[in-house]
Amino acid sequence: MTSIRQEKISELKPNLKAVARRIREIRGFDLTQGQFAKILGISQAQLSKYEKAQSVPTVDLLLKLKSFSGKSTDWILTGNE
Repeated sequence: MTSIRQEKISELKPNLKAVARRIREIRGFDLTQGQFAKILGISQAQLSKYEKAQSVPTVDLLLKLKSFSGKSTDWILTGNE
């Protein structure tokens, strides 16, 4: 039973393109990348990497996005409420 559980867990990988779209959705059209990056405490270049699915968001960033948007970390990562 443990090996089946381990297989299921190993199959769980975030869809980075979908995560990137949700980060972009959280930013909205009112903020530039530079403004939003400043709010999040990261560089504009790093935010760009997240929004282009070139980098995996850190736990710290996920918590900041949750706090800013009111969306759950589950939603940010999977799109499920």
